[in-house]
Amino acid sequence: MLRPFASKLIGGVALALLLGTRALAQTQVPAPDASGAQPSAPPPVESSWYNRLPFIPVPDIGSDPDSGTTVGILPVWLKTDDQHAIRRIIAPDFVYNPFFGYGIDARLYAYDSEDEQWSIEGGVKERVERDFDAEWQRGRLREGPWSYTASLIYSRDGTPRFFGIGNNSPAIAETNYTNSQELAQIQVGHNFSPVWQLLYTLRVRTVHVLPGTLARIASIQSRFADILGIGTNSEVLNRISLVYDTRDNLTAPRRGMQWVIYGGLATRTVVHDNTDAVYDETGIDGRSYLPIAPQTILATHVALRYLPSVRRLPFWALSSIGGGESVIGGEQPLRGYGAGRFYDRNAFSASAELRHTVWSFDAMSTHVDIELTPFVDVGQVFARTGTWPIQDLHKVGGIGFRGVARPSVVGFVDVGYGNEGVAVFTGINYPF
Repeated sequence: MLRPFASKLIGGVALALLLGTRALAQTQVPAPDASGAQPSAPPPVESSWYNRLPFIPVPDIGSDPDSGTTVGILPVWLKTDDQHAIRRIIAPDFVYNPFFGYGIDARLYAYDSEDEQWSIEGGVKERVERDFDAEWQRGRLREGPWSYTASLIYSRDGTPRFFGIGNNSPAIAETNYTNSQELAQIQVGHNFSPVWQLLYTLRVRTVHVLPGTLARIASIQSRFADILGIGTNSEVLNRISLVYDTRDNLTAPRRGMQWVIYGGLATRTVVHDNTDAVYDETGIDGRSYLPIAPQTILATHVALRYLPSVRRLPFWALSSIGGGESVIGGEQPLRGYGAGRFYDRNAFSASAELRHTVWSFDAMSTHVDIELTPFVDVGQVFARTGTWPIQDLHKVGGIGFRGVARPSVVGFVDVGYGNEGVAVFTGINYPF
C-alpha cells in the first residue's frame, strides 16, 4: 500500500512505440554504397499535423485486475540533454474509468542526473478517488558519503480487495474497501562505498479503511466486520537495512545484484514505549541481473519477510503477495492476481524473467529498447515462523512487453495467468 494508484495509468510501452513511429523515419541513415561513398540524404518526411504538434498525443490505457481498464488521452512533453537522455517528462491526461467516472491527472518526472531525481503526481476522478505523490532522491549512485530520499503521499483508492487471512483464502470471499491514506517517509543512507550502504527508514502512515463502493462486490464490513484494521489506524515504522548493491543502473540494470537485509519496529506513535508496539519485522530481499546473450538478460528476485511478534496488527500491515510490483519490506508480485490477494504474518516470493530486446530505435533524441519478457512468479503467505516457505506455492506464468529509455525510464505491460485466470498490469518501472 505504499504507492498510490495514479502511476498505473501511464502506458509506457505505448508511449515508446509512438515515439518510434513519429521519429524513426527521421533518424534512419542510408548505408554507404559499394564504393564507400555516402549516398545523398533521403527527401524529408512530409510533415503532418501529428509531427507539428508541440507534444506527443498518446492513447492512455491502464489496467490491473482490481481497477479494471482505464482509458484516456495523454499529451506528453519530453526534454532531453546533449547525450540524448530524458531529463523531463510532463504528462497530464484526461481519463475514464468505469468504476469512478472521468478524471484528470498531472505528472512531472525530473531526471536531473542519475544521482538526483524527483517527481510530482496528482489526480482526481468524479467519484471516490484522489491522489497526490511527491518524491525526491539524492545520492542514488552512492558516490558520496550520504544518500537521501523523501516521499509524501496522499491517496484515496476505491479498488482494493480483501479475501481474508491465509494462503488459501477463497476467491468467493472477495470484498472491496476504500483505502484512504496519508504517508510521509524519509530514508537516510550512509555509504561505506558505492556498493555497501547502511540505510535508515522512518515512515509515518495513517490508513483509513472505509466501506467499499464497487457495485456487485460486497463491502469489507459485511463479511469481515471483526478484522483488525477497519476504520482509522496509524503506524510509525523505524527500519534499519544493510544494502549490498552492484547493479550497473538503478532503474534499468543489465548486470549486477542487490541484496537487502532489514529489521524494523512499528509503533502507533512517534514517542513510544514497548506497550505501544504494533509489530516487529525482519527480512531479506535479493535481485540479480545476468546477461546471458548480447540482447538477453536473466532477471531474478526473491523476498522473505517475517513478523516475529505482533500486537493488534491491522490486516493491511501484514505481509502480502499479489499484484505487479515489488516493494522491499512490503507487497510482493504475483502477476496472476490483484494487489494484496493473499495476507498473513509472513511471506515468501520469487520471480524470474527473461528480458530480451527485440527492437531498438532512436526517438525524440533518445534511444528506446522494446523488450519481450516471459516470466514466472511463485509465492505464499504463512502464519507460523516454523513453516517451510516453499511448501504451498501459488504459481503464475506470463509474458511482458517493456519500453526502456535508459538510464531512467521504463514502461511495461505484463500479462500473467494463475489459478484465478488472466491478469493484466501496466505502469512504469520494472516489477523488480
